[in-house]
Amino acid sequence: MSFIDHLEELRWHVVRSVAAIFVFGFIAFTNKELFFGKIILGPSKIDFWTYRMFCKLGQLMDSNALCIEKLNFVIQAREMTEQFTMHLGSSIVIGLVLAFPYAFWEMWRFIKPGLHPTERRMTTGATFFVSLLFLLGVMFGYFIAAPLSINFLANYQIDESIVNEFNISSYISTLVTLVIGCGLMFQLPMLVFVLAKMGIITPTLMRQYRKHSIVVILIVAAVITPPDVISQILISIPLFLLYEISITICARVVRAKLKELSMEENT
Repeated sequence: MSFIDHLEELRWHVVRSVAAIFVFGFIAFTNKELFFGKIILGPSKIDFWTYRMFCKLGQLMDSNALCIEKLNFVIQAREMTEQFTMHLGSSIVIGLVLAFPYAFWEMWRFIKPGLHPTERRMTTGATFFVSLLFLLGVMFGYFIAAPLSINFLANYQIDESIVNEFNISSYISTLVTLVIGCGLMFQLPMLVFVLAKMGIITPTLMRQYRKHSIVVILIVAAVITPPDVISQILISIPLFLLYEISITICARVVRAKLKELSMEENT
């Protein structure tokens, strides 16, 4: 194929990916009671799943300290078009999350023919694992990081005379940043897998720079979270675990490559 033919092929992959995002976004937009009222605004209500589970956990421990009886804030819209624009924007974000597996599959279909046979074997199941890690990250961000961060920020007061009245745009941007940020950060094992396959990193190198990675993780967590320590810790903990898991993945990749080389030498 010529360069122009490649561009034409890429264009149709992009068009189909964007179309899928808009289709799911349109479904979310036309079902605002479910997607907006229950999903987007879910963490702002005390009957949210996470709050109920924490309350049950507290009851098992004979303590009501984990039960959230009130979220001390009010969500409001100060601009005439704010509710509509936030409804439209959040619908597109939901469309992106739901269409992510298909969109990545479309991009992978464009990239895969250009790989060598060995590279294709190395990346078998890429769409499944990338989509799985992204959805796991989104679920962690939505059910753990976002509600606990929102609860902390909503109940934090420097003086009782100050009332928490958050704009709908501020609430949604915080929620989206945490959820999408977690979804992207959960791609760390796949990134390490690819880099290890390419021979760029080794488990020894990752162990050597473990202390440096902790600093980087804290900085990344501080950038994508609201300016509070609780949110930063909530994001940092799974990233530390993912880094340790990535070391194990990297070690297995290196062992497999060494085994393959030894078999080639014996033959």
